[in-house]
Amino acid sequence: MNTSYGENGLRRELKARHLSMIAIGGSIGTGLFLASGATVASAGPGTALLAYGLIGLMVYFLMTSLGEMAAYLPVSGSFQVYGSRFVDPAFGFALGWNYWFSWAVTVAVELAAAAIIMGYWFPGVPGLVWSAAFLGIVFLFNYISVKGFGESEYWFSLLKVITIIAFIVTGTLMIFGIMHGDRPAAFEPGLAVFETGDAPFVGGLSAFISAAMVVGFSFMGTELIGVAAGESADPATTIPRAVKQVFWRILMFYVLAILIIGLILPYNDPSLLKTGMEDVGASPFTLVFQRAGFALAAGLMNTVILTSILSAGNSGLYASTRMLHNMALNGMAPRWLGQLSSGGVPRRALIATTVVASLCFLTSLVDEKGVYLWLLNASGMTGFIAWLGIAVCHLRFRRAYLHQGGELHALPYRARWFPLGPLLAFGICMVVMLGQNYGAFSGEHIDWMGLSATYIGIPLFLALWLGYKWRHRTRVVALHEVDLATGRV
Repeated sequence: MNTSYGENGLRRELKARHLSMIAIGGSIGTGLFLASGATVASAGPGTALLAYGLIGLMVYFLMTSLGEMAAYLPVSGSFQVYGSRFVDPAFGFALGWNYWFSWAVTVAVELAAAAIIMGYWFPGVPGLVWSAAFLGIVFLFNYISVKGFGESEYWFSLLKVITIIAFIVTGTLMIFGIMHGDRPAAFEPGLAVFETGDAPFVGGLSAFISAAMVVGFSFMGTELIGVAAGESADPATTIPRAVKQVFWRILMFYVLAILIIGLILPYNDPSLLKTGMEDVGASPFTLVFQRAGFALAAGLMNTVILTSILSAGNSGLYASTRMLHNMALNGMAPRWLGQLSSGGVPRRALIATTVVASLCFLTSLVDEKGVYLWLLNASGMTGFIAWLGIAVCHLRFRRAYLHQGGELHALPYRARWFPLGPLLAFGICMVVMLGQNYGAFSGEHIDWMGLSATYIGIPLFLALWLGYKWRHRTRVVALHEVDLATGRV
């Protein structure tokens, strides 16, 4: 059997179905299964739908931008490579370390969440035991081969997709009166519930901005297609196909799920405000299944949420490992991290990332409200920074491609609505990022501690960017100097 290799030595074994599920697995998780209820409760179902629609549009433009670049230049660790080639090596350096940090900390967060979920079934077992066990599982998935990672992520994500489809079907049957189940007599599913009290639009513009920020975090992970591009088989074909499938599937799942929640559960239901892992019984998915008459709904959703956590940890370890490996090849991380195993797996980068994720998790045990909280807040901003980077890189790539005589019809995949798409995505990202903690300014005194914790990711990114720029005296790459020669890998 002949194996294809990318320019970084990684084996091209991921198929289109793997890429689609990798992106779905990275984006559909606890943000939908738990936090969606709080979004409806705080802003109303109408506002929540608008927020999901707007952020979904932004994600569409970002996915098409990424798809155009990844189909043309399919490399693992794509953001760092695109930033360095199309914008400035310092910009690529900052994007790479920003993204690696984001997912390394996310793995630590998922370890803590998995321990809480397992406490539902085994309250007497220390959480550290479960965290260590799950870390070992996702480590092995990534350590064996890229195909092992792709298959595990495919089945993790498939369970989530099945659950959402079952939720949509069940909710639809309840709304049309086909399935009655066990529900309060005062709330018959339909528009009456959707317009309960001040609904469907509650809280005005400020509530909409808050909802948009939560929704933005829920969509994060779709960009994993770009990271996996370097190990995809026939990227010129599989990446465009995966981009199209992922966007419509995710948008359909989110929008339909929120619509059903709004038509069945009144926004002022106090259970919707509970978003912690220990409150799985208050998940809007659990509540709808219970009202449909499924007695084991809480146990079912616990299983699905646990699978989501493992999926996020699996994807996070993969993404951060590939980013670190690629930076090592480009001299932006220690060279020894760029070595591959005989099977084409960057095991040294994997081990280093696993160690860092473990240390981040341990900070939650010894200093719950200190270092770990700062790490968590810093990582929360990094996803939006990565999205901003995609928009900037695409604007520069298209300009350089045309400047050097490239023809649009020759691109393996062409993003529509250029340059409006990336410009709109850039603008929405900026508004969401800067408005993330605007409430700190609304009180009598400015909450400087809250502001610093929320926005710490921005100065960290700027410090990486400007520090590398100062040390290596880099400059913005001129359009005629942008390296497009190795675009066909």
